Amino acid sequence: MRPLFLAALLAILPATVGAAPPVGERPGASVAAAGTEPKRAATMKGLVEPRLALSSEVGSPVRVALTFDACSGKTDHRILSVLVTNRIPATIFATARWLKRNPDTAALLKANPDLFEVENHGAMHVPAVDRPGTVYGIRAAGSPDAVAAEVAGGADALEKAGFPAPRWFRGATARYTPTAMEAIGTMGYRVAGYSLNGDDGASVAAATAEKRLAGARDGAVVIAHINQPDRAAGAGVARGILALKARGVTFVRLADAAEEAGGKTGH
Repeated sequence: MRPLFLAALLAILPATVGAAPPVGERPGASVAAAGTEPKRAATMKGLVEPRLALSSEVGSPVRVALTFDACSGKTDHRILSVLVTNRIPATIFATARWLKRNPDTAALLKANPDLFEVENHGAMHVPAVDRPGTVYGIRAAGSPDAVAAEVAGGADALEKAGFPAPRWFRGATARYTPTAMEAIGTMGYRVAGYSLNGDDGASVAAATAEKRLAGARDGAVVIAHINQPDRAAGAGVARGILALKARGVTFVRLADAAEEAGGKTGH
């Protein structure tokens, strides 16, 4: 089987006066190449939106990496049951807050280590931005020390819950200052971007989420949310995953892709 490696592309996003108001825990916009909506600017200037995609070759099997943020709140079992029943691997980015509120789901994830890679989404779900301000209405960490505490607190919670030490970090809103990204790397973590936004923070209609997931291209790293069971988007995400399965897509976790690549990952 040919090697698979991860390619990350960084983009600096400008702030736009009068941008659409934030919805929920929206992590940012997806790339135009993935056929999704135009990018919406964050509310702070000079932030970085890491892009991450799986590299592929013509004629090779279509591969997609499903990643889900578990920010706080509950568990969307519409999505989780599809993953477990169909033995579809995925990477879950969990906060300390979510782990504390969902012990039964955490136990289920630990019971299926062949399916789920559980990674660091921070302690309190605050953006990993090392200066004061807000991103999509969420107050940023605001200082280098606060960013470090958010990252370290999330990792500590995962290990205390019985998960392996995380290797990836994705902050709230998935936007960062360049200096914060550098500091996170110094702490030993790869910053997990994405190439296809499946649900805009679980804010889109079910039909929209389904269409986005079902249309994922080879190499897509999908971001969606698994903590909003009362929103319509989750039903569409679940149907979109099944549509990908019906297409014969091979699902990989970020760890699997990194191992195949011999560690050639980055941010």
